[in-house]
Amino acid sequence: MSSSDIDSILIEDRQFEPPAAFAAAARVDEKALAALHRAAQKDHTGFWAALAQTELDWETPFTQTLDDSHPPHYRWFHDGRLNVSWNCLDRHLTMDGDKTAILFEGEKGDTRRLTYAELHRETCRFANVLKQLGVVKGDRVIIYMPMVPEAVIAMQACARIGAIHSVVFGGFSANALKDRIEDAGAKVVVTADGGHRAGKIIALKAAADSAIEHSAVKPEHVVVLKRTGEAIPMHAGRDLWWHDAVAGVSDDCEPVWVEAEHPLYILYTSGSTGKPKGIQHSSAGYLLGTVTTMKWVFDLRPDDIFWCTADVGWVTGHSYVAYGPLAAGGTVVMYEGAPTVPDAGRFWAICQRHGVTVFYTAPTAIRALMKFGDEIPARYDLSRLRLLGTVGEPINPEAWMWYHRVIGKERCPIVDTWWQTETGVHMIAPIPGAVATKPGSCTIPLPGIDADIVDEHGNPVTQSDKGGYLVIKKPWPSMLRTVWGDDQRYLDTYWSKFDNRYYVAGDSARRDEDGYYWIMGRIDDVLNVSGHRLGTMEVESALVAHHRVAEAAVVGRPDAIKGEGIFAYVVLKGERPTLGSEQKLTEELRAWVAEQIGAIAKPDEIRYSDNLPKTRSGKIMRRLLRTIARGEEITQDTSTLENEGILGQLRGKE
Repeated sequence: MSSSDIDSILIEDRQFEPPAAFAAAARVDEKALAALHRAAQKDHTGFWAALAQTELDWETPFTQTLDDSHPPHYRWFHDGRLNVSWNCLDRHLTMDGDKTAILFEGEKGDTRRLTYAELHRETCRFANVLKQLGVVKGDRVIIYMPMVPEAVIAMQACARIGAIHSVVFGGFSANALKDRIEDAGAKVVVTADGGHRAGKIIALKAAADSAIEHSAVKPEHVVVLKRTGEAIPMHAGRDLWWHDAVAGVSDDCEPVWVEAEHPLYILYTSGSTGKPKGIQHSSAGYLLGTVTTMKWVFDLRPDDIFWCTADVGWVTGHSYVAYGPLAAGGTVVMYEGAPTVPDAGRFWAICQRHGVTVFYTAPTAIRALMKFGDEIPARYDLSRLRLLGTVGEPINPEAWMWYHRVIGKERCPIVDTWWQTETGVHMIAPIPGAVATKPGSCTIPLPGIDADIVDEHGNPVTQSDKGGYLVIKKPWPSMLRTVWGDDQRYLDTYWSKFDNRYYVAGDSARRDEDGYYWIMGRIDDVLNVSGHRLGTMEVESALVAHHRVAEAAVVGRPDAIKGEGIFAYVVLKGERPTLGSEQKLTEELRAWVAEQIGAIAKPDEIRYSDNLPKTRSGKIMRRLLRTIARGEEITQDTSTLENEGILGQLRGKE
């Protein structure tokens, strides 16, 4: 890629100032934001040191803010000691023990309310269970759960005793779970008999059993939450029910004070190779990022009811369900199911029922609910909403305006947030009481975040609306520390492009004349499907694992609902299918991919050809495949193709 390859075709000149009433009561107004930016620019490390001292509780205060002696292996507050669970729970007990911490609603309509005191008690009990199972500081625990409070309790319990958790999204298959158990070297798996999703029961325990059966790493214990009541097999000596395990266990569990750099969790995200990357986050730096962004970007107030719709299997659910809201002393809503069960009004019914004031969801969900029209949200009282947010991918202006007009009634600021699993927390986002918004733009970097756009050679792109690589030039506390067990991959993926000078996000972006950032898409071959990052190589690997497939190449194409759809080109062992058998094989391959990775990775379309478009050196011309998948005219130079005659098949015209 060169910067000349990325020109913006999006023209958007609408701008919305912060509502006067909102700005007047905001935590951070225009004057305060300017002061934060000045402080960060004047003394980058001093800025973060002051925040760490005021926003976090320390058992041993740190004396060194940033150790940058071995870039890009940065250490923040490394000689300090604290406990994440203490910072999320214990420190609120004296003043806010009776305050609601979690408001839960199941897909079938059951509800629960946990106060901070109750959440603390359940966390301590489960932490003691983990200790009884032999889990100690540094051990890895896999959490494969439905979106229920026990998922957060398990995460907090791990943090309390210094165990490292790795949450696996409940929609992932047994095979994907197996890969993560093996890579993490998991000692214990925490799961459930199942979960409710889209009117169906997701058989989590069955998937966990299959994963462990085929895994080279055998966890010593499996703790199973009874959620659905479905009959499931329990393996004697290995499996135990959650309710039996916690019965009679003490609710007194002193926190294990850990070093600031002690890993809090590993979260696997897809890369451009077939093996998922285990993103490793620290304890103190990560937590500091979550609590500051809760206050800055979400303007969190003591009486807010905050709802982030993300599952805890994704980083959004880590930062803005399990950790950030609790560290900031907020009340967070958790919902187990799908947004269209029993109908497309479910999100808005939950907002009305629980009095949600801050609502944070993905553009994918917004676009899907837009299809049902304005009249469904109009049936519900959304008057308590005061702030809206989007996460996961850039939001198109049309969806932004619908969100603004129909859900926010033109009175709620919208915070369009850019960040990644790797960054831990928001990096570029509007401070709602201080920054004017533009539909489709994530606006400007947050205080203490030194973002830029550079060309192929690492030089700043100064021309407005000219695209380039989005990079971060200075370390920040919540950044990933490495890729679990593969430090070379950490260096190669995020730093080597510009000789370890900048963190390379992998996104292309442009800046407009006001300095606002606009994310333009992925530079590498990672798909962004419904806000979830999926590596093309993972999908290709799954396809090729099928006994009938010889080769596969996967690309993304724009999708009105999911943001990006999956388009697969497949070369079979033997002849291409006839028209009569093609549909049957396509459904078989789609089901196969779902079994190997998860339903979210199923290709939307599969096209069969005798060969893939390769150069004479054997390199697949992926840009050509993207052009064909989008139905666009081929303008690339095809003279280097080994076989130009293949183009007709790739277009589906032969």
